[in-house]
Amino acid sequence: MNDDLAALSARIDRTNELLQRMLAEVAKTPSTHAIFVDAGYLYAAAGRLVSGTEDRRTFDLDTEGLIEALIDKARTIFADSRLLRVYWYDGARRRIHTAEQQAIAELPDVKVRLGNLNANNQQKGVDSLIRSDLESLARHRAISDAALIGGDEDLVSAVEAAQGYGARVHLWGIEAPEGRNQAEPLLWEVDSQRTFDLDFFKPYVSRRTAVVYDAAANRPTRDDVRFVGAQIAAKWLAARGREALVELLPGHPYLPGSVDQDLLVEAEGLLQYSLRGQSDLRRALRDGFWEHLQTQY
Repeated sequence: MNDDLAALSARIDRTNELLQRMLAEVAKTPSTHAIFVDAGYLYAAAGRLVSGTEDRRTFDLDTEGLIEALIDKARTIFADSRLLRVYWYDGARRRIHTAEQQAIAELPDVKVRLGNLNANNQQKGVDSLIRSDLESLARHRAISDAALIGGDEDLVSAVEAAQGYGARVHLWGIEAPEGRNQAEPLLWEVDSQRTFDLDFFKPYVSRRTAVVYDAAANRPTRDDVRFVGAQIAAKWLAARGREALVELLPGHPYLPGSVDQDLLVEAEGLLQYSLRGQSDLRRALRDGFWEHLQTQY
């Protein structure tokens, strides 16, 4: 009997020793945090706050500067924690990234994840991407804290999933000129809330200067415009690569709305001539764009 008690006592001592070692290792392991940005919410709320509009086409966002500011803010709030990375969620036509989204993806410690963008410029699938990443990172103990910048009620399930695996979720919001821009159920569910004001965002949002066109300027020929379309196509292909080209080709002769809009704006800048309402020149522009891409396939 005494031998049994001695053996049991030894096993308990051994178990306690292992637990102490494990706790010591955990104590030495730094906490890790990540920042999750719903870009649709950020653009709309910051644009409304600083420039009075949610229309992305009317203002520029210094995403590199803003992301660095968010990282610095997280470094202050989570003082004893290290950054895993910033996750940037946005929508794109057929998930083909824009030049701006590619530039964001090339920033250090940033991962861009794209949902779809429908005909009404509404994001689709972004909330599910956020939930998937939050849940996976929390389940694998890759993060202890998540700073979530968003406002949609659909994010509640993402918060609950991460919390279920022990992660703490902190909701970061953008000051609303009137009322709220974040769903109440989301505010109730998170572990903490923080709102950034006008002074925080003002350095990173600026209104776009409209291009002034000379009404008396000579109208470019179709060949001129087709050549500019080819120039822009070459630049587009160099930035995105053949994989993006393969995804784009099945839509010929139509371009995704975001690509078509970028093509128009860049062409008008190069030509210093407005193509609005000039359907023949816009067709020539698209023809030149497609002709160059097809020669490269």
